[in-house]
Amino acid sequence: MKKVMELLPESMRQMVKPSSTVVAAWGIFFFCSLLVYKLLSDGDFSFLLTYAAVCRCFAFVILNIKMYTSNSASSVSLKTLEAYVCVFFLRLISIMRHEGYLPYDSSGDWFYHFVESASLCGVCVSIYLLYFRFRGTYDESQDCFGNLHIPSFLGVLYVVVPCFLLSCLFHPNLNKDWLSDVSWTFSMYLESCAILPQLYMFQRQSSGVVEVLVSHSVFALGFARVVEMAFWMSSFHELTSHSGSKLVGYVVLIAQVSGW
Repeated sequence: MKKVMELLPESMRQMVKPSSTVVAAWGIFFFCSLLVYKLLSDGDFSFLLTYAAVCRCFAFVILNIKMYTSNSASSVSLKTLEAYVCVFFLRLISIMRHEGYLPYDSSGDWFYHFVESASLCGVCVSIYLLYFRFRGTYDESQDCFGNLHIPSFLGVLYVVVPCFLLSCLFHPNLNKDWLSDVSWTFSMYLESCAILPQLYMFQRQSSGVVEVLVSHSVFALGFARVVEMAFWMSSFHELTSHSGSKLVGYVVLIAQVSGW
């Protein structure tokens, strides 16, 4: 293995070799995951929703660690961060007022709310670091998703507006409250697309080298989508519209699959 590493270019060697920070971060994450499951869950299948929320929160923790330790916002997409602010804010609007979309087990009593709130705080910290502390290192020219006929800073609207319209047309009725149901559905649809600006930025980077912790943050967000998809693949049939149509359940499942 050592000989193989020596044959790689220096830039590639840094990407392949795991840093102590990465190893420690993932080790702490898996330890906390087991702790949460043992102490705060009844073992119900719906714990997958809580675990997906924990994965999302972890993604922004390691993203903030990356920016703090490197004093740089290189390879980070502001537009993806803006989209995730909307995702967490909209979800909190729904789950703070009603219980229809909460996990059935005891982790849905308060811990799920706490993790989603922590994720919102985490992504807001990421935006602060990128926009104010390390603005000079932000690759704005590469963060150009949606720069078509509208100003660059509004590019995220290309994912926000379609998701909003779709959520107004196709949303379940578990909370029996239009604002709450649409807010939850909007957040789910938007989460499926929120990572697109970040992936587009990766593709645009001419050097081809992506910051290690940024890529791990994206992986954690993708892993959260896989975990959540596992839950909705078995439960999407419970999502019905006000008229009782199960079409919305299929739309939610498609959104989960497309996001993955």
